[in-house]
Amino acid sequence: MAENSYDQGRLNLPFVGHCTFGKQPPELDWDAIEADVAVLGAPFDMGTQYRAGARFGPRAIREASTLFSFGHGGAYDFEDDITYLPADQVSIVDIGDADMIHTDTIKSHDNIELGVRKIIKSGALPVVLGGDHSVHIPCIRAFDDQDPVHIIHIDAHLDFVDERHGVRYGHGNPLRRASEMAHVTGFTQLGIRNVSSSNRADYEAARAAGSDILSVRDVRKLGTEGVLARIPEGKRYYLTIDIDGFDPSIAPGTGTPSHGGFLYYEVLEILQGLTAKGDVVGLDLVEVAPDYDHTGSTAFLAAQLLMNVLGFIFHAKGKST
Repeated sequence: MAENSYDQGRLNLPFVGHCTFGKQPPELDWDAIEADVAVLGAPFDMGTQYRAGARFGPRAIREASTLFSFGHGGAYDFEDDITYLPADQVSIVDIGDADMIHTDTIKSHDNIELGVRKIIKSGALPVVLGGDHSVHIPCIRAFDDQDPVHIIHIDAHLDFVDERHGVRYGHGNPLRRASEMAHVTGFTQLGIRNVSSSNRADYEAARAAGSDILSVRDVRKLGTEGVLARIPEGKRYYLTIDIDGFDPSIAPGTGTPSHGGFLYYEVLEILQGLTAKGDVVGLDLVEVAPDYDHTGSTAFLAAQLLMNVLGFIFHAKGKST
């Protein structure tokens, strides 16, 4: 991209214009998606067990992402000496939100699944903004007619509860529901820590389903390379990130904060290494609840992480400069 690219067209500052993800163009016709990446909002938080508010996560992440809209020339990282997401090589569209039917989990999840299926059919990479972690269930279900996937799960909580009082599709259930899907071949669960909603039997069930469970302290002992060495190589990876995997000192805006979490670069470096090991075919980022963080830093963290991960994914495909 030419050095004077910023002098052409609108300056398009973050606070100007429509608030789409990264200020990328909207595409509200889900049968006309033509892009490398399609971003879908899943503003559902009826699966929460404690503090609600993640229904406003997609809007907050989109607002924060305007800061990282990078102008016309892509995003230059001087440490890597790479320009990520150059506009002439990587196209991104925002397809809006799946429709939520209040009190109807199944219909709301079905609407999310439809959106992800439309993205997959178009050939774009699905990026889903949650919403509570239950939205992972329809997201991963949408891959049931695709080649198998290995789930990379970053979270404070195991999310492997089977059923309690008839609840099977709440935000404590998504990885258990995923384990029941034939196209999911295994899990790497990172950041799981301290007292959580899962009991000993849930951990045993997760390991029996092929999960490698590492706490934050495990990850720090192993280091980035040690963690990456434990992830099966050459797989199709689906990435699900709960923002409470990060420490509440940098991500307070979430419904179930858990101290002792990750810092930014710990996660970023693992994800950068992951993109060199195999193909990331989809991702969701969930549990941003902006009303608990009046500084907005949690949403900025989510947006910055997503932008960087997208840059890594397409750099691995040769789309960077």
